[in-house]
Amino acid sequence: MELPTTHTPARTPALNRFEQALQRHGLMDLERGTTTVLQINVGKLCNQACTHCHVEAGPKRTEIMGAAVVERLLELARAEQVRTVDLTGGAPEMNPHFRHLVEGVAALGKQVIARCNLTILTEPGYEELTDFYAAHRVHLICSMPCYTAENVNKQRGNGVFDRSIAALQRLNAVGYGDDASRLRLDLVYNPLGPFLPGSQANLEADYKRELGRHFGVRFNALLTMANLPIGRFARTLQRRGELEPYLRLLEESFNPGTVPHLMCLNTLSVGWDGQLYDCDFNQMLELPLGSGRPGLFDPDFSLNALLRVPVRTGEHCLGCTAGSGSSCGGALT
Repeated sequence: MELPTTHTPARTPALNRFEQALQRHGLMDLERGTTTVLQINVGKLCNQACTHCHVEAGPKRTEIMGAAVVERLLELARAEQVRTVDLTGGAPEMNPHFRHLVEGVAALGKQVIARCNLTILTEPGYEELTDFYAAHRVHLICSMPCYTAENVNKQRGNGVFDRSIAALQRLNAVGYGDDASRLRLDLVYNPLGPFLPGSQANLEADYKRELGRHFGVRFNALLTMANLPIGRFARTLQRRGELEPYLRLLEESFNPGTVPHLMCLNTLSVGWDGQLYDCDFNQMLELPLGSGRPGLFDPDFSLNALLRVPVRTGEHCLGCTAGSGSSCGGALT
C-alpha cells in the first residue's frame, strides 16, 4: 500500500527590520516608479580613504568603469524620462572617461551632477577641473562634514579641511555658489558618529555663517545625510560595540513620511561594471536588481521594464527613513 505523502507548506521569508517597520505603519512594500535619475558610480578609485565612506573607496582601489559601459550609459541617458545623471565614485574625476561622460550628458541637455570630495580639485593634474565644471554647468555636491578643521580632519584625514576650503574658494571665483549664478554648489554634512543629523535648515545657517565669516566661502544649500550602517562605518561601529544600538536608533526613529520620497523609487544606480541596483547603498552591499531582470547590455533592456519592479531592501534602509530621512538629495521631510 502506498503511504500518504506529507506536504510541508512553503515558509514565508522572514521580514527584515525595515520591512517590519513598513508593516507596523501599514505601508506597502516598495516598488520602483518611473526612472528619472541615473546615478552612475564610475569607480572606487579615490585620492582619500574616509572613515565614513560606504563605498570603501581609496587610492588603492582598481575598480574603474570602462569605455563600453560609458557609451552604453550615454545611450540610456537619451531616454526622455531621464532628467538627471548623477556621477559618483570614489572620486569620479579620477576615471579616465569622466570628462567624456560629462560632455556627452551635457550635450543631451540633461542635468549633470558630480559628487566631488573637493580635495581632488587641488591634486596635481586636476586643477583645471574648476573651469571644466563651470563650462558645462555641472551641479556640484561636495562633501564637507563640518565647518571646523578638527572635525573634518578627524573624519577625512589631516589637511583635508584646508584643501577643501581652498577648493571652495576656487569654485566661488568662477561663480559657483552665487544665488544669481546658474552654477550650483551644495555641501554635504555627515554626522561624525552613530547619531542622526540635526535640522538641515539650522545646520545650513551655521555653515553659511561660519564658512562665510572665516573664509569668505559661499554655497547654495547644505544637504544632511545619515551614515548608513554598511562598509567601513559599520565595521567601525561593530568594533566599538555600537552597531546594534545604532540600528535600534534608526528603527525607533522610523518616519513613515519619508517613504514616498525615497530615492530608490525613481533612481537607477549603475555600478562601475554596468551592474544595476535600486540605490547606491544596495550597490555597495552587492544587492542587484531582482534576479531574472535584463541587464544593461541585454537587447531587450529598457527603463520602462523596471516600472513596478519590487525594491530590494534590508535593515540598512532604516538609515534613509529615520528622523527627517536621508537621500543623496539630503533630508526627505
